[in-house]
Amino acid sequence: MFEFIGKNIKRIDAKDKVEGKAIYPQDIYIEGMLYGFTVRSKFPHAFIKVDVSEAEKVDGVVKVFTYKDVPGKNHHGVVLKDHEVFISKKVKRIGDPIAFVVAKSKEIAEYAASLVKVEYDILPAVFDPEEAMRENSPKVHDKDNVFYHFKIRKGDVEKAFKECDVIVENVYKVPMVDHAFLQPEAGVSYIDEDGKIVVIASTQYPHFDQEEIAQALGVSKDLVKVLTPAVGGAFGGREDITLQIHLAIAAFTLKRPVKAVYSREESFIAHSKRHAMKMYYKTGATKDGKLLALEAKIIGDSGAYASWSMNVLRKAAVHATGPYVVENVKIDSFAVYTNNPFTGAMRGFGATQVPIAYEQQMDILARKLGLSPIEIRLKNCFKEGSETATGQILEKVALEKCIEELKRF
Repeated sequence: MFEFIGKNIKRIDAKDKVEGKAIYPQDIYIEGMLYGFTVRSKFPHAFIKVDVSEAEKVDGVVKVFTYKDVPGKNHHGVVLKDHEVFISKKVKRIGDPIAFVVAKSKEIAEYAASLVKVEYDILPAVFDPEEAMRENSPKVHDKDNVFYHFKIRKGDVEKAFKECDVIVENVYKVPMVDHAFLQPEAGVSYIDEDGKIVVIASTQYPHFDQEEIAQALGVSKDLVKVLTPAVGGAFGGREDITLQIHLAIAAFTLKRPVKAVYSREESFIAHSKRHAMKMYYKTGATKDGKLLALEAKIIGDSGAYASWSMNVLRKAAVHATGPYVVENVKIDSFAVYTNNPFTGAMRGFGATQVPIAYEQQMDILARKLGLSPIEIRLKNCFKEGSETATGQILEKVALEKCIEELKRF
């Protein structure tokens, strides 16, 4: 590693990208290739009945795939297998995949997709995660919407708050955010000369994809090969399956190469988002600015599916005290299903949202105590040997030096 630090190292893919020679999935063409287009839910919560008969009559349509055509398990998901490859009974968000139309051209596939009849029996939906936590709220997966609760306990919070000279309580909200990578999802699948199902897609997790494709096809993992060409941005948004299984099932069934390329609009509704969070914070300090207690409740909107929510909300809780020593801590974080777009990995992975809360708490405390923002941070920041809220003892901490440097500006 040290042979690269501090040196100008050329990226091995830079020249091809600058010269336009890099190969992305949408650049790939195979003789005899078919094209796929996904039919998606227009409602966030409803029972459905699907009729593909009119679409299948269109000249040039080869097959319309639904859940009945999944050879193996009709599920996927990076932690919980709560996604369906194609929805069988109930849609849980706008954009849920219902059918995959495969035709001789992209235009025919898209036209035929408009002829797929979906009958919706609309159900009550829930879009606020705090409301979704209530017992009488609509149930996204027909069970408790709260599917993860992580706790951190250190010291005696109630006693510590009684000893505080100043206490600050606030509620902070951060919205969902899209990754907005430049390259929309695209992929090609075919069967190679060894009989293996090959999927070419710009993915962050080819090893996860391989496993999930194999489960959906009902074949052993060694019969599936996932190739990753150039990736036009990801930032966490390509960690979940989008079109990979659809393409693999189509190629596996039809014994012909199949390609799909999402529009920007379809990309927005197909992939995950950064978690919206609502954060209740209570922070207490002595009159000289020493933090004594912190209590937080963090509610994460997982949307319709779990994705990485358990990991994200756990990390949000672990980072909820910020880079500060707090002797008494009580933190509860929750991952909650709603009928919103599903949320997953995005740079920061839960550690990005909570600074909005804990840093504003520090500024408000400083103002109430007549301290500067730098003073209160220097009094409480992690140093070598500091213990975090989870009991970790830190080594080689340069934070104090970084904050001291700010005095010069």
